Amino acid sequence: MTSPRTTVGILVGGGPAPGINSVISAVTIRSILGGCDVVGIIDGFKWLMEDSESRVRPLSIEEVSRIHFRGGSYLGTSRANPTKKAESLTNVLSSLMQLGITRLVTIGGDDTAFSSLKLEEQAAGRIHIVHVPKTIDNDLDLPYGIPTFGFQTARHVAVEIVKNLMVDAHTTSRWYCAVTMGRKAGHLALGVGKAAGATLTIIPEEFVERPVKLQRLVDLTIGTMIKRLSEGRSDGVVVLAEGLIEILDPQDLGGLEHVERDEHGNLRLADVDIGDVLRREVTKGMKALGLATTILAKNVGYELRCADPIPFDMEYTRDLGFCAAQFLLDGGTAAMVSIQNGRFTPIPFTQMVDPVSGRAKVRMVDVTAQSYQIARHYMIRLSDEDFTDPVALGRYAALIGLSPEAFRDRFQPVGSKIMGSLKHKEGTS
Repeated sequence: MTSPRTTVGILVGGGPAPGINSVISAVTIRSILGGCDVVGIIDGFKWLMEDSESRVRPLSIEEVSRIHFRGGSYLGTSRANPTKKAESLTNVLSSLMQLGITRLVTIGGDDTAFSSLKLEEQAAGRIHIVHVPKTIDNDLDLPYGIPTFGFQTARHVAVEIVKNLMVDAHTTSRWYCAVTMGRKAGHLALGVGKAAGATLTIIPEEFVERPVKLQRLVDLTIGTMIKRLSEGRSDGVVVLAEGLIEILDPQDLGGLEHVERDEHGNLRLADVDIGDVLRREVTKGMKALGLATTILAKNVGYELRCADPIPFDMEYTRDLGFCAAQFLLDGGTAAMVSIQNGRFTPIPFTQMVDPVSGRAKVRMVDVTAQSYQIARHYMIRLSDEDFTDPVALGRYAALIGLSPEAFRDRFQPVGSKIMGSLKHKEGTS
């Protein structure tokens, strides 16, 4: 009597990211060649939470062999959160068991990773689970220098957009506030701003004290504009991480009680346009200083998530998918896939959890790292050196009709010394 074939399930959670289809394809091909059946689960945990086994589709090698070229998700996705209610997690486990799935590959960010961890605990060995880290935010807790898949493609597409904005800004003598995704961390904003050579990039990690007053961001931006103007330029692009909304004083934004939250309790950041908020306040601030300026807000967000993956992400995600499937074939479970120094390295679920928050760890931008220091050197922003140089200080102050002392009192708090000892000359972008 032959034993029943093992069934591998694949589901996608959270927002889209370039490379999802490559993972689905690689997991399917390796699992089938390893003697398993493969089932694609539609819309993440959504239907499983309703104890429904109807929203699935069998996958074949022929069906998925070329989907790695395409953006989006062949299986859809959702932000449905099975950890919100005990009943939901029980329904997910029951649905998977009814489908005969004994091995599961989840593809997603920190919220999906946490859901996978909790599901694996409840399954108690009945289902082996491996998670493939996905997010264009690049904020999952992987070792330094190892990107989450989708990040490189998202940055590539965003840099092209910001580059065009920079040309338009120079041509029309205007400023842009370009907002990129990045709920908690500023990796994408920094990566885009640094690669494109944006005039200024602002990320949450550079602010130690929380909450941050909106006026601090306003003065930081106006200070950059004044410094730029002193060099004969009335144009530029400021790149902002959308997560700045979460560290700003809510009272400066009229409170955030009206903003909806998703199933994981996160603010729907698209409902609060930090670019437009800053545009309005900076425009008013510049006008009060006697400087007429045209500023436009541009959200560089959703157009990044379903872009066709660049070759880096195609190759990277096919490797991740292969390793995830092989890990399950070898009897592994309860781990996140990573490739370190060219080798598959599973990261146990137990190492993913922050002992304080109880949630999946988040990787923030290390503002002490040399890569961040270099980024700061290329930005145009007021620094401590500007306030100790009497010639530069006098030039900036004269532009807005202030004494050097008054200018220092107003803007020095926004100038922060760049960490480290690199010699530099700011102001190239």
